[in-house]
Amino acid sequence: MERLFQWLEQDEALKEASSAYENGKIYGVYGLGGSAKSAYAAHVLAKTDKNAVIVVPTTEQVNGWLTDLQYFSPQLRVYTYPLVQHTVFTTTTKSLELAAKQMEALTALRGSRQAVVVATAEEAAQFVTAPQKIDDAVLSFKVGEDYERETILSGLVSGGYERADLVDRRGLFSVRGDIIDLYPLNEKEPIRLEFFGDTLENIRYFNEQTQKSSMKTDSVRILPFALAYDKDDEKTTLLDYGNNGIIIWDEGNRIKEELKKSFSESTERKNEAAKWRSLAGEKRTAVQLVLSLLAQSVSELETDETVSITSKTVAGFRKEFTLLKDELGHWRERDYRIIFVISGEKRAASLNGWLKQNEFYASLLTENGKDTGIFISSGEIRNGFEFPYAKTVVIAEKDIYGTQKKRLRRHAENGQEINAFTDLHAGDYVVHDTHGIGKYVGIKTIETDGVHKDYLEIHYSGHDVLYVPTDQIQFLQRYIGNEGEAPRLSRMGGADWKKARAKAQKSIDNLAEKLVALYAKREITDGYAFPPDTPFQQEFEEAFPYEETQDQLKAVAAIKESMEKPVPMDCLVCGDVGFGKTEVAVRAAFKAVMGGKQVAVLVPTTVLAQQHYQTFSERFRSFGVVCDVLNRFRSIKERKEILQKVEAGQIDVLIGTHSILNKNVKFKDAGLLIVDEEQRFGVKHKERLKQLKSQVDVLTLTATPIPRTLHMSMLGVRDLSVIETPPANRYPVQTFVMEQNPMTIRDGIEREMARGGQVFYLYNRVETIEKKADELRVLVPGCRVGVIHGQMSEATLENILFQFIEGEYDVLVTTTIIETGVDIPNVNTLFIENADYMGLSQLYQLRGRVGRTNRIAYAYLMYQPDKVLTEVSEKRLQAMRDFTELGSGFKIAMRDLSIRGAGNLLGKQQHGFIDSVGFDLYSQLLSEAVLKKQGKEVKSDEETVEIDLQIDAYIPASYIQDERQKIEMYKRIRSIDSVEAYEELLDDFIDRFGDFPVSALAEVGLIKHYANEINAVSIKRKDNSVTITIAQPTATRLQGVPVFEALGPVKLPAQVANKGESLQILLNITQKPVDLWLEQVKLFVKKCGEILARDEEKHEENQQ
Repeated sequence: MERLFQWLEQDEALKEASSAYENGKIYGVYGLGGSAKSAYAAHVLAKTDKNAVIVVPTTEQVNGWLTDLQYFSPQLRVYTYPLVQHTVFTTTTKSLELAAKQMEALTALRGSRQAVVVATAEEAAQFVTAPQKIDDAVLSFKVGEDYERETILSGLVSGGYERADLVDRRGLFSVRGDIIDLYPLNEKEPIRLEFFGDTLENIRYFNEQTQKSSMKTDSVRILPFALAYDKDDEKTTLLDYGNNGIIIWDEGNRIKEELKKSFSESTERKNEAAKWRSLAGEKRTAVQLVLSLLAQSVSELETDETVSITSKTVAGFRKEFTLLKDELGHWRERDYRIIFVISGEKRAASLNGWLKQNEFYASLLTENGKDTGIFISSGEIRNGFEFPYAKTVVIAEKDIYGTQKKRLRRHAENGQEINAFTDLHAGDYVVHDTHGIGKYVGIKTIETDGVHKDYLEIHYSGHDVLYVPTDQIQFLQRYIGNEGEAPRLSRMGGADWKKARAKAQKSIDNLAEKLVALYAKREITDGYAFPPDTPFQQEFEEAFPYEETQDQLKAVAAIKESMEKPVPMDCLVCGDVGFGKTEVAVRAAFKAVMGGKQVAVLVPTTVLAQQHYQTFSERFRSFGVVCDVLNRFRSIKERKEILQKVEAGQIDVLIGTHSILNKNVKFKDAGLLIVDEEQRFGVKHKERLKQLKSQVDVLTLTATPIPRTLHMSMLGVRDLSVIETPPANRYPVQTFVMEQNPMTIRDGIEREMARGGQVFYLYNRVETIEKKADELRVLVPGCRVGVIHGQMSEATLENILFQFIEGEYDVLVTTTIIETGVDIPNVNTLFIENADYMGLSQLYQLRGRVGRTNRIAYAYLMYQPDKVLTEVSEKRLQAMRDFTELGSGFKIAMRDLSIRGAGNLLGKQQHGFIDSVGFDLYSQLLSEAVLKKQGKEVKSDEETVEIDLQIDAYIPASYIQDERQKIEMYKRIRSIDSVEAYEELLDDFIDRFGDFPVSALAEVGLIKHYANEINAVSIKRKDNSVTITIAQPTATRLQGVPVFEALGPVKLPAQVANKGESLQILLNITQKPVDLWLEQVKLFVKKCGEILARDEEKHEENQQ
């Protein structure tokens, strides 16, 4: 940007206005508007290393400044500063995300590197913790220094960090022996501190998903995660943090008005924020710049000096390229420099092509590029501007094309990898392959003859207890059955389990046959192979006004690829509410229409159909695609006309509720069926859909896939695309689970009304819904309350919804009719009465109705006071609370699967035999049955080798306390399949938990791997000898010379004998230490494997 700033300095007034300022003075700078202000501010900041606080009137301006500064000063660290509500009630959840964001901005201003914070008037005025308090809460660590453990832990807790067993998100810390893991606010990755006594030995970063360490560092500063503002603290605001830097006011009078408005809307504000007089009127040491378009005085901001700069806003050309050509000629005649700021490479290339055609030659705006007078620069600004005295014009993409992709400034962190059903908690029901359904109690260490071993303790019917060795963990799975019903525990050794399993196997074989038939039918049915993308497709996608997330692009690419194949597509797009699934569908629909086919869009509700109709029509308007909608709002005459047009092929895209599944809806040439919110359709509709599915491509969109469809995708019957990246500037919905309380309801409604928003109040009883509305009118005087429910006539329903959208009501009391798809961005508070009666996917969909803009949204899930919740309700509400972050729909579906069970995967029979054996085992048996029916090999998970070496090979509780992590590590030991895996596991143990106390455990895991490779049956120790028994056919191949070759390097006396068809090797370990003889046993089985592999190779060579 240096070149641009040099050119701007040719304007003497601008040069003077960006030169040295005196601390403590207020300067008025007039004549600047839009992005010209940001360019000027960036120029000022480039000349200093001071921090800056930029105060703007509204959130819209915050976003504008962020966009501009990213272009003009890409090297600057720019932060937002969200509003944190000081809630007047306590709930079961704390919202720390926003407080953490605030803390990040404040600590950046206290740091040594230049930082800029952009905030609205309301945000900048809120009272916060004093700077000194933050400085005191910062923890610094340096390798080699000594620290007191208690001081560290109490410092983390008082800094807002929370103790947990596993650190997998910001704000958590855990302690394991000499290791402290924590995820600081100011680091991209969590940090592992390893001590020796009180001395800090090393500091490492680690990955929160794999828990593996990566880079080392010598020192680290840990910022507090969240410090609560105390009413007794001194009244400090964001501007006090900017006291040593520059404070920029963008349109002072508008800031003042917005601040006044926030005070008049809420009585509580006076205790939470500074008024204009104290915010702006306080004497400060900072340089203050008051920027405005017109010269004006601002009360409390009396300027010491004023400068007027001449700038103009560029008039929009809106694709009128002849106009642009004339204007360019006009500017070049007067020797102006022209800079085009374009965000996409494709657009930049097409603009460059157009310029060449019209004999204008542009070069890239780089620091030492040649000066051609016209430049193309990659980036994005709000709008173009002209500085006549600097002879410089900057033109934004929006000025030329009328639209501009809104770029993502904050990429969400990768979604957590989903590990379906592995978490085992004490009290969970489990299924053992042989013994059936039991209850997992925990891990028990049992000592036999001085040898310790860990077992999973399982309780069965009739006080039977089974201890499963940790090396046989594969025979256990978590039981997932029917919602709310505890399974019947099996009797050990009883016939019930065998019968249940045999019955289930029969049902599974039938189902597998159907599944394979469905696969086969899809593979051999000729579908329509759509042609590759046309230039129109590219233009259509360019017209989307937002920058797509990576997941969206991946999903679109996968769907297009499937559409271009000659077999029917069946694809499921699982994306959170408001994550842009509709745009994915719109692009697929456009591709289908360009390929000469019709598209049917099936949605569950009339309101959603109407909304989709508007979205699709708007996107397709410029491309001549004909859209129509079939729903209850259409008269009989209109319906007839639509049906005739569809049959004649005059309608390209038909959107409708299940009425479009009727037999009398006949398409001339349907090519794509889009099903939105699939979880809302009943089995009958799905059966009708299935008939269609074998002929056309199907795209299913859902935020919370019903467990059955999710499981089908996991089995690979359907393609699955997951959209996990949230759009920019979205905050998670703040979710509160609580007893119903009138004061809370009143506060929530008043707060939402105070910021000009609206409220959904969900009440699911039609007969008393009007009474509930009256209660709310009494509770919140002056509140305008509307009511809608499914028993109203369509006209009334539509009218009230329309009035609500137009802002004529503050609160809408509604049944679950709003669940699907009603998109009203102004609604950002949701109350759900009797939330404990609702299904998880339903709750999730309802919560998705709020928080669809860059405002913070609140969801209150309420249950009746003093009510004892059922276990299932509690689990559901807990899941909603756990998964508040954006993009949790997929995880919610997983949790729902575990709470509710999967149901029959193909037909009307909802539960089949899943309950009798549990979902996991059912899935495993089904996958095996499908492979068998397809004639493929089923890999056996059973391991034949039995190892009993009578040594301590277990993980002590003092080393890993958390049972879930212990089970995870046992599973990894069991799955050792190479030396690399073994070494990696050892490194992980030491890295995550400190020095490994029983390395024999991992060693036995590796021995087991080698033993399986050579078909060994058992490795057993008796007194002073270890006997290795090898079965056929390996026994024959090792007999004679090979076995003695394998024993060559082994430093233990040995005997070889035949026992029946098996080969037995007896190793004498008298008076040998455990680690030595264990190493020799490992060496022998490894050597046997190498000899067998060598013989195999020779045999293959001879055959060739």
